[in-house]
Amino acid sequence: MIEPSATPRQSVRHEAAWIFTGRVVAVLLQAAYFVLLARLLGVSEYGAFAGAFALVSTLSPYSALGGAMLFMRYLAVDPSQAPKYWGNSLITTSGFTLTAVLGVMIVRLFHGRMAHMGIILVLLVANCLFLQITTLGSMLTFTLGNARSSAWMNLSSNFCRVLAVAVMRMSMGRADAFQWSIGVLVASALAAAVVLYRMHRTIGPASYDLPLLRNKALEGLGFSFAGTTEAVNNDADKVMLSYFGLEIQNGFYTLAYRILDFATSPIVALNTAVVQRHFLLSRSGIRPRLRLAFRALVVTAAFGIAIAIAIKALAPLLPRLTGRDFSGAIQVLGFLCWLPLIRGLHQMCGSAITGAGRQNWRTGAQCSVALVNVGLNWSWIPRFGWIGAAWATLVSDGSLVVVNALLLLFLARTLMNREGMDRQAMNREATASEPVAIYEDV
Repeated sequence: MIEPSATPRQSVRHEAAWIFTGRVVAVLLQAAYFVLLARLLGVSEYGAFAGAFALVSTLSPYSALGGAMLFMRYLAVDPSQAPKYWGNSLITTSGFTLTAVLGVMIVRLFHGRMAHMGIILVLLVANCLFLQITTLGSMLTFTLGNARSSAWMNLSSNFCRVLAVAVMRMSMGRADAFQWSIGVLVASALAAAVVLYRMHRTIGPASYDLPLLRNKALEGLGFSFAGTTEAVNNDADKVMLSYFGLEIQNGFYTLAYRILDFATSPIVALNTAVVQRHFLLSRSGIRPRLRLAFRALVVTAAFGIAIAIAIKALAPLLPRLTGRDFSGAIQVLGFLCWLPLIRGLHQMCGSAITGAGRQNWRTGAQCSVALVNVGLNWSWIPRFGWIGAAWATLVSDGSLVVVNALLLLFLARTLMNREGMDRQAMNREATASEPVAIYEDV
């Protein structure tokens, strides 16, 4: 029997601290990973791998069918349903991965020539199945109130990939993008096996509830679509840089971009804790959630400024670790150093919108901005290369900050007016009942 989650009694600071601790260790592992992988592949093969990886990343949110967000929304209230939600998530990830692999093979038959076909197929299995199992297991553990176990569980994937790239670097010296995709597959499978074992020990055998799966499918699809729009905003530029044959630029651009992603770890840790807190406060009225959103935005701004300063100061050291082929990443980091701040702001506003039950608003905003992102990349990359990709990213993410902030303000005003009207109605009912009460007393 699963005990009720302890999460409601824990502070956002406590939860974020454990997530951040895991992220710090992950960053250290990723630092070793970046250095070894850059030297294993070289800038051109790294660019080829990055293009295929980015393409798969736009599909992977659908494999879990929004499982992570469904965990946070429903299991924080009723943890006894964990085996059913866990089992259903395993069904969706396995089914989607099989469908995606077959779909790519069919496209290959009609398309005739598909760039990086082998890499894409291998990464579909690695990212849509094994990596999703690791992510879902970590999120389910966090939802059940064990932030520490969740943080270390999430590190298993990073550790296995570092181990894989270290073994390949020592045994092979150099490898191409396809060989490394096989390494990613093996590493992801090992991490998923660890998570499956831990989840069996934590919640017992997975069970399946097909009616529950059908009932939550539409809501989960909405979360998945939101994940896809976010992935498009993050990775459309890498896909297009590869599509237009700019593999070398894609190599150092993607390396810089991944460094920015991991530099955003403190903000990601805070957002993971905040979004669940919004769900828990969903019945407490709009004011507590607005206070939470405001505090989160202030902390995010402080983190974002500190991260930008650190990136500016440390960027010149990068070529000493990865080799001179990646020296172009210094310019990219200088150009995009404020991206963690920008992304943190729109994520915190978006989390408040999601917690208020308006995920469709957030998804609509992300979808609109994703279309703008794709259009800008398609127009600017052929003319300006990676600089066009960087400008498209800044314009798109900056627009999302404005849109999400306006949506949050509108939502806050609407809900506050509604709460005010409800209080007035209650006061009128109380006033109307007073004469009756007096008459009865007399």
